[in-house]
Amino acid sequence: RLDRDEAADAAAEVFTVAWRKIAHLPPEPDTLPWLYGVARRVVANSARSRRRRQRLAIRAAAQATEWSHTPDPAGVLVALELLRSGDREILRLAAWEGLDPREMGLVLGCSPNAAAIRLHRARRRLEDAMNDTEGEP
Repeated sequence: RLDRDEAADAAAEVFTVAWRKIAHLPPEPDTLPWLYGVARRVVANSARSRRRRQRLAIRAAAQATEWSHTPDPAGVLVALELLRSGDREILRLAAWEGLDPREMGLVLGCSPNAAAIRLHRARRRLEDAMNDTEGEP
């Protein structure tokens, strides 16, 4: 179901599509069912967009909460140096280079799944190292 504003936007989109496709509209008895089909797809796209926005808002709120507990950058660097070079490399590929598991797999010569597992384990070891160095000056 759409609220009033979303319905107005959907109607405008349906008529925009009809106007763009005016040369290709089906003949008269099939025009109305064609418009209903366009409206159905426009409403489905609107619902998908709304769900994506809601999921993004939830992730953003979770990220904001996570950022409010951000550790000291110097402590992260100290803990990072305590890790093995392979762990440091995959953490840097993910955090600093912004690579996804597929891209990390290409760099490291392994499957995307193996890269994701290595990243998960490296993050866990980094967290452990940060907890171990937390009380140190």
